[in-house]
Amino acid sequence: VSSCDNGGFPGLAGQAMSKKTVLNETHRALGAKMVDFGGWDMPINYGSQIEEHHQVRRDAGMFDVSHMTVLDLRGDQVRPFLRKLVANSVDKLKKPGKALYACMLDEKGGVIDDLIVYYLAEDFFRLVVNAGTRDKDIAWITAQAAPFGLQVTERRDLAIIAVQGPKAREKVLGLLSPAAADAAGKLGKFVACEADGLFVARTGYTGEDGFEVIVPEAMAVDFWNRLLDAGVKPAGLGARDTLRLEAGMALYGQDMDESVTPYEAGLAWTVSLDEGRDFNGRAALEAQKAGGVPRNIVGLVLDEKGVLRHGQAVATAAGQGEVLSGTFSPTLGKAIALARVPAGELGEVSVDIRGRQLPVRVVKYPFVRDGVAQPGVLE
Repeated sequence: VSSCDNGGFPGLAGQAMSKKTVLNETHRALGAKMVDFGGWDMPINYGSQIEEHHQVRRDAGMFDVSHMTVLDLRGDQVRPFLRKLVANSVDKLKKPGKALYACMLDEKGGVIDDLIVYYLAEDFFRLVVNAGTRDKDIAWITAQAAPFGLQVTERRDLAIIAVQGPKAREKVLGLLSPAAADAAGKLGKFVACEADGLFVARTGYTGEDGFEVIVPEAMAVDFWNRLLDAGVKPAGLGARDTLRLEAGMALYGQDMDESVTPYEAGLAWTVSLDEGRDFNGRAALEAQKAGGVPRNIVGLVLDEKGVLRHGQAVATAAGQGEVLSGTFSPTLGKAIALARVPAGELGEVSVDIRGRQLPVRVVKYPFVRDGVAQPGVLE
C-alpha cells in the first residue's frame, strides 16, 4: 500500500512557515505549482495533473515524499514492542528487509495512523509514518516504547523519492552499480535492501510497481536529477491522489482516523488476531467483530457527468453514508469514490451533488489494477 499517506489532502492553506524538503528548489526550477500540504510546501503538479497520472500508469513517474517521517527503532525489545503497538502481526517479518503495512490503534480501536514497518535486524526496525500525523505519532510511539527501553530516532537526514510505473524499476536499476542493481532487481514486493547507500523498497502508493527510495539528503538532488535524465518525469501530489484512489488505497485523515476501527476503514486484512498477542485496541476490535461491524467502505462509480467529493451524502436503503475520497479517474474517464455506508442491504444508491440525487453504482475496489479497469467497474 502505502507509502501510506501524506497527512490530509489538499492541505492547510495559508499556514505560516511551511516546512520544505531538500528538493524544494528543484521542484520550483521545474515549474511546479506549490501548495501547503500537511504543513509542508509541496508540488501539486508540474503542468498537467492528468498527464502526470497517465505517465505513471503507462511508463514511470517520480514523487518527492520526503515530508513523510522515518523512525528507526533500536533495542533488544523492538519486536515485543511492535507486537503491542500495531494490529498487524510483526511476527510475519522473518527475513531482513521484509516490510509490513499496519495500523497503529488507540485503546478504543481507533486508527492513530497507518504505517509501514521494515524488519532490518532483530534489534533494528524502521517505521515510515505520515507527515500530517508526525507529532502525535512520535509522542504516542515514544510513550508506548518507554517501558521497552528502546531508542527511537527520527531520521531527519533522509529524503524519500517514490518512482512508480511499469518501467519504474528498470529506470532505477539502471542508475545503480551492477551488484546493487542485481540485489534490488531481485526484491519481491514489500521487501527492501541497501543499494549504493540507498534504502530501496519495492513499495508504493499508486497501484503500480516500482520503488520507494530512502536517500540521504546530501544525495537526494543528484539522485532526482539522474532519474530525470533517465526519462523519469516528475509528478505531483495531485496525481498521487488520483492514482492511489484508483488503486483503492486509503488516505489517513480522509478515509480513516481515530473515530473508526480498521474494520470500518476497509482494512480488516491488516488485523491479525493471533493467539497470545495483546495489542493496543484488540479488545475493542474483538467486541466489534463479535457484535457486527456497523459501517463498511464501498467503491462508487458515477456514470453521469459530475464529480464525487469528500463529504457528500450517500443515500442507501440501509441509511445515510458519506463520500470519503472522491475524484475524477483519468484512467476510467468517470468519477469514483470510496464511501462509508451502514452495514446491510444497500439497494439503489445515490449521492447528493449540489442538491441533486445522482445514481451511483457500488463496485468492488480497487477500481484499477496494473493500469486496467477491474471487472464490473466499467459497464
